[in-house]
Formats: sequence, C-alpha cells, structure tokens
Amino acid sequence: MIVEGRVQNVLFRYHTEETALKLGVTGWVRNRRDGTVEAVFEGDKEQVDQIIQWCHHGPPHARVTKVYSTWEAYTGEFSDFSINY
Repeated sequence: MIVEGRVQNVLFRYHTEETALKLGVTGWVRNRRDGTVEAVFEGDKEQVDQIIQWCHHGPPHARVTKVYSTWEAYTGEFSDFSINY
C-alpha cells in the first residue's frame, strides 16, 4: 500500500511497525523518495484490514490524505515485520 500526506518525519514507520506487531501482521514499511510511505502487510485478513484502517489516519502528528492498497494472494513470505531503510 502507499500512504500520501504528511506521513514522513511523524514516526509513521515506527507506529506502523508497533501496530503490526500488536496485530500479528508481518511485512515491512518504508519511506519513499516522493514523500509517501509504502508498506506490505501479510497475515490474517481481519488483522490486515485493521492495520489498513489504522493507516488511514496513522499516528497523532500524521495527516493522511490518500491510501492506495492492492490485495494479493497470501504467500507466507514474511516471518516478521520490519522497517526498511
């Protein structure tokens, strides 16, 4: 997924990782050069839905304007959640 708005320099990646770990979601999150945040989530559909909904507002200082998401088949590719730099 891609998250647009004021999403960098507001601890968006850190809080995304924290939320993913609480929900048991695996994957990764990273800042992109264009100022957006990109993430891949994998896990139970209910938990993935919850973190996607969380991304629509993000942490307290974020101002999310748009969220783009695409669903793909579960592959079991990830064993944890990480912040990619």
